[in-house]
Amino acid sequence: MSQQVIGLIGGMSWESSAQYYRIINEQVRTRLGGLHSARCLMWSFDFAEIEALQRPDGWSQATALMIEAAQRLERGGADFVLICTNTMHRMADEVQAAIDRPLLHIVDSTAERIRTAGFRRVGLLGTAFTMEQAFFKGRLADRYGLQVLVPEEEDRGRVHRVIYDELVKGRVSASSRQAYREIIERLVERGAEAVILGCTEIMLLVRAEDSPVPLLDTTVIHAEAAVDRALSGA
Repeated sequence: MSQQVIGLIGGMSWESSAQYYRIINEQVRTRLGGLHSARCLMWSFDFAEIEALQRPDGWSQATALMIEAAQRLERGGADFVLICTNTMHRMADEVQAAIDRPLLHIVDSTAERIRTAGFRRVGLLGTAFTMEQAFFKGRLADRYGLQVLVPEEEDRGRVHRVIYDELVKGRVSASSRQAYREIIERLVERGAEAVILGCTEIMLLVRAEDSPVPLLDTTVIHAEAAVDRALSGA
């Protein structure tokens, strides 16, 4: 079976990009058998450069860098492109407009999984940008008719700090896992039927046993959607 070439914009952070690479290759091997692995390219940022631009006066420069990365992958022969992070989907529309290859959007992949499972009201954990701005939860609501619940302000701050102070540095602590468990429980008390792990590093901390409702891991969902496309011949 022929494979399309997957283009990955990574390094935001490299810990989660490594998970993308692992999941994609494991899925290809499982589906094709033998010694098969994925045909893929990755452009990996220095995350410090990107994090420094995640400010009101830096987003336009960050967008320019994301567009440049996608164009590098396009020139390298990628058949389609993934942004291997939720937060930087903030500029997904601009990136798509700048390339001729499809951009496989993480929200669309996640929404399809939610719709297949039959959920209508979901909780969302992620960076403050993802939880508070419209590029993620607004797309779920406007395009897919889903009700999205985010944690209260104090909990949002804790979720964000754990991501940036611990997870992107490869640190996983029991106290942070317990904090996330309690935040998830509060979302469930408010009516969440499932919870989206809307930051690609959260999978390093939280597992299915940490939640009373199903967890929707955007890293796994997005990576599996990439393999679906790469092997579909589309």
